[in-house]
Amino acid sequence: MSPNVFPGKPEPLGATFVDGGINFSVYSEFCDSVDLCLFDSIDSQKESQRIRMPSKTGPIWHCFLQGIKPGQLYGYRVHGPYSPEKGHRFNENKVLSDPYAKWIARLPTWHSSLFSYSRTDLQFREIPPEELLRMDTRDNAPFAALSEVIHSDFDWEQDVRPNIPWKNTIIYEAHIKGMTALHPDISPKLRGTYAGFYSEPIIRHLKKLGITTVELLPIHQCFDSLRLYNNHLTDYWGYNSLTYFSPDRRFSRSTSGIECINEFKNMIKQLHKSGIEVILDSVYNHTCENSHFGPSLSFRGIDNFSYYKLDKLDLTKYDDSTGTGNRLNVENPYVAKMILDSMKFWVTEMHIDGFRFDLARSLVRNEKVPNNIENPFLTAINSDPVFSGVKLIAEPWDLGKDGYQIGSFPKPWSEWNAQFRDCSRKFWRGDRGILGEFATRIAGSSDLFRKEGRSPYSSINYVACHDGFTLEDLVSYEKKHNAENLEQNKDGWDYSYSSNFGVEGPTTSGEILSRRDRRKRNLLTTLFISQGVPMIGAGDELGKTQKGNNNSYCQDNETNYINWDLDARYKILLEYAINLIRFRKEHSSLRRDQFFEGKLRPDHFSRDILWISETGEELVKSQWESEARKSFGFLLPPPSDNNESLNDDISNRNSSLLFLLNASEEPIDFLLTNYLGDGIWIRAFDTWEAEFDRETFSLNVGQKYRLREESMVGFHFTTAQASPIMKDKGLSYE
Repeated sequence: MSPNVFPGKPEPLGATFVDGGINFSVYSEFCDSVDLCLFDSIDSQKESQRIRMPSKTGPIWHCFLQGIKPGQLYGYRVHGPYSPEKGHRFNENKVLSDPYAKWIARLPTWHSSLFSYSRTDLQFREIPPEELLRMDTRDNAPFAALSEVIHSDFDWEQDVRPNIPWKNTIIYEAHIKGMTALHPDISPKLRGTYAGFYSEPIIRHLKKLGITTVELLPIHQCFDSLRLYNNHLTDYWGYNSLTYFSPDRRFSRSTSGIECINEFKNMIKQLHKSGIEVILDSVYNHTCENSHFGPSLSFRGIDNFSYYKLDKLDLTKYDDSTGTGNRLNVENPYVAKMILDSMKFWVTEMHIDGFRFDLARSLVRNEKVPNNIENPFLTAINSDPVFSGVKLIAEPWDLGKDGYQIGSFPKPWSEWNAQFRDCSRKFWRGDRGILGEFATRIAGSSDLFRKEGRSPYSSINYVACHDGFTLEDLVSYEKKHNAENLEQNKDGWDYSYSSNFGVEGPTTSGEILSRRDRRKRNLLTTLFISQGVPMIGAGDELGKTQKGNNNSYCQDNETNYINWDLDARYKILLEYAINLIRFRKEHSSLRRDQFFEGKLRPDHFSRDILWISETGEELVKSQWESEARKSFGFLLPPPSDNNESLNDDISNRNSSLLFLLNASEEPIDFLLTNYLGDGIWIRAFDTWEAEFDRETFSLNVGQKYRLREESMVGFHFTTAQASPIMKDKGLSYE
């Protein structure tokens, strides 16, 4: 029985359930007409009904179908010119998924009919121009993606977002499947799923570690590229989105759209109940339709000229700054609106707490407004009350011209700080001539972010993430080992600033393992004593290895899965990480709201940060500029309420911290500074040792501490009477 067709409304875009039927709305500016195609099941080889959408408001086509209910499967056929040389790829023979689809009930099945141009093979190859210009007339309906009308009625139980202040935020970058696939305490039925991620063992681990915020690798519905398909690999990371509104079905216990969506919502609700925020890594810069040789699955066939940024010199191609083959045309207000609508959907309907924008530089490329401060897309986000309090994180680069733009995003955005990552690795590797830069990174990278009223929380600090070596591999490999990606080991970074300490990969040498473990402690400790927002990669606290693969995007196997069966070494590492994060939370001087000024404070005893040498005196210019210097220390008094005044009282001095760092190959005797007056320094940790101190070890002001090679130590100050000096583990103190 055919439904009654009415004009419907242009807004909201997508398929919306209203009383008595469904309103369908799709944006296509340059097409001639749009057919709405209804399918009876995911096994359907052809639509059961094809309805010419009767109404157009501006560039939006729309209709209302009376009697249609949620659960209806649908797609679009879009009529218009097939003129790739003019930027148009319309082909009415192709069923296309809705860009606003809330659920993809059936993913595309790779077949040559998915391409709008004529080809009969699925080889991953360059296509001759004459082949690209010939329209394919075959019907792709048996192989096309099918969208589903969704109406979710979920009980959030008065869900409240944790709203963790930036100063207290500790981010944990995780993959749904990688986190849960091998966990022995999670039911096998739940491993690799949203439900597995909010299971008690995972939440217990996150809480014990001290995590406040989980940053999930992409969970928008993705689709494997042709190259991966041909090589029997998968888009494991998920950075090739098919739609920006549907959760990825890979991570659901069910094939039902409603059940998957509710499973995702339950994950958010349970994490919120545990006080944990959720940030989504979102890939709004490109889609899974790949290059101009790629398939027509959705955007390309609906309106290629509008959705994508085309090459001005050759409209058959794309202006690709992402390295993926295409780039969304965010300068088009309707494309920008789609991204904003997607963000609003995930905030209001799915209750997520923030976004990390993959290759965010591509989103703000604008020929008319090159300045990010005035960028219309960023302005639209920053001025929308829906996003007030939502965490916004940019990956501030892409692969195009002038692609590296760290520090260019406006308040209240934060940015991944790759310079912190690289400089930390270089310092602890023993590189020369970087002392000044390393100190700047520890202090919050004011050279990058001190403008437009921004704060140290603009810097997302990390030493390892999904992209590159894990922390374990960073100290075990000097070369990438990406052969299993089947790209002849050409993919991934060649410059990781890593060390293997004499053996590439696994070793049984106790000396090498000891040095590797110490390097991991040095890097983690640097991360958590630095100003800014720390982010740790999931599993780095557990010794996760990818066996030297520094680009594991296509490995849906144990290469990426966290191994929870810990030996003694990794149990010690986990306990160290737990204590380290607790230490950060206990000391507000590690979580400042404003950048250091380096000026004397009114309390007379110190600057807001004091950089010192092994003599206990302030570092001078010649020492900063020394190529050979690989050691220094810094004193942190507690932050004052307004960063301008602080009463000189005992409680304030007792909150002061002292850190000494030695990346050289020789031990150094550090004189413990007397800038705070009489008192003692109580050791909190020394990375030469595998564990945080379990007993009080203290030294009087004016004594020396022997800091071993390739290690760092942290003290806190007290004005209490000097306690007995302890001789500890054979080390010499004066």
